[in-house]
Amino acid sequence: MKVLSIGNSFSIDAHAYLYALAKQRNIDLELVDLAIGGCSLQKHWENVVNNRLDYLHVVNGEDFKEKGASIEEILKSDSFDVITLQQVSHLSGQYETYQPYLNDLIAYVHKHQPNAKLYLHRTWAYEIDSTHSEFYRYDCNQQKMYEAIKEASLVACKETGLIPIPAGNVIQALRQNIPKFDYANGGESLCIDGFHMSHTYGRYAVALTWLATLTGKTVAPMDFKGLDSQIIASICEIVNKIVFE
Repeated sequence: MKVLSIGNSFSIDAHAYLYALAKQRNIDLELVDLAIGGCSLQKHWENVVNNRLDYLHVVNGEDFKEKGASIEEILKSDSFDVITLQQVSHLSGQYETYQPYLNDLIAYVHKHQPNAKLYLHRTWAYEIDSTHSEFYRYDCNQQKMYEAIKEASLVACKETGLIPIPAGNVIQALRQNIPKFDYANGGESLCIDGFHMSHTYGRYAVALTWLATLTGKTVAPMDFKGLDSQIIASICEIVNKIVFE
């Protein structure tokens, strides 16, 4: 399965462990990520219109090419089975910011890759004490941000036919159901800086969510990077419940 993501730093988080987790399970994935930090759907579309060579080109989550790729160049370079799109994190809960750029991007992608399945990466809410400058849009309230992202992405998928990758649902469920991640009461944050995923369980959980969604197969616990086996088992259980509910 060849996967292309047109994203930002949150797609980098999602891809970071995805290739390794797929390989561990003998699943053949090839990943390409076109990313610009903080890039919105509007900016992606403007980059298409102007054919800008501004993207970081990341292969299989770890091979970072120098900036200089364009969306058109990569779409013409190969045949992709899956293409994912996403809104920038701070606008992900405001559907009015999605359009008309999401429809424009979908039409453009379909023109070059008519057989690809298109997905929307539903991202996560910021940590409760995040200092992100745009957290005010949600009154600096994690649950409010989560609900807004969920609603906006549901509307987007309903109106466009995109398939959701429910990463944000999984992260919020981990926060609410696994004591280790109850950050408000002294637990570990799933964010490394208040908004990007931690390089342990955060990226792990998001990658598992992508793997389950894209393959249609449940995920089973397997040792990974020295993470706690019981926590891994709990994450797998929540991922499977949310993806296949």
